[in-house]
Amino acid sequence: MSEDLKTIIIDALEDIKADDILVMDVSKLTTVTDTMIVCSARSTRQLKAIANNVDVRCKEKGFRPLGIEGDPQTGWILVDLADAVVHIMLPETREFYQLEKLWEYEPKTRKQV
Repeated sequence: MSEDLKTIIIDALEDIKADDILVMDVSKLTTVTDTMIVCSARSTRQLKAIANNVDVRCKEKGFRPLGIEGDPQTGWILVDLADAVVHIMLPETREFYQLEKLWEYEPKTRKQV
């Protein structure tokens, strides 16, 4: 994944005050994507705003999402940018699915925002 795309995504997440941003290099674990980015939102409204901001900011820089899946009411929205997949989740949804453990990623690499 290009550093430009990663920077655009992180900036878009930080613009809308996403919490507990975690960037995982999964390139050696799957062929689906190189990077997974997981973050938390404090409400369904913020969840939708974060996903929208990632979509808009990436499009402005020429990165078109392959798809956006999920719904704020489910507590989880996924933005697929091919080289990066962004998971935006409510804290209770994130705790339930524990993507960090699923991918056996060390929590000590979290970037606290």
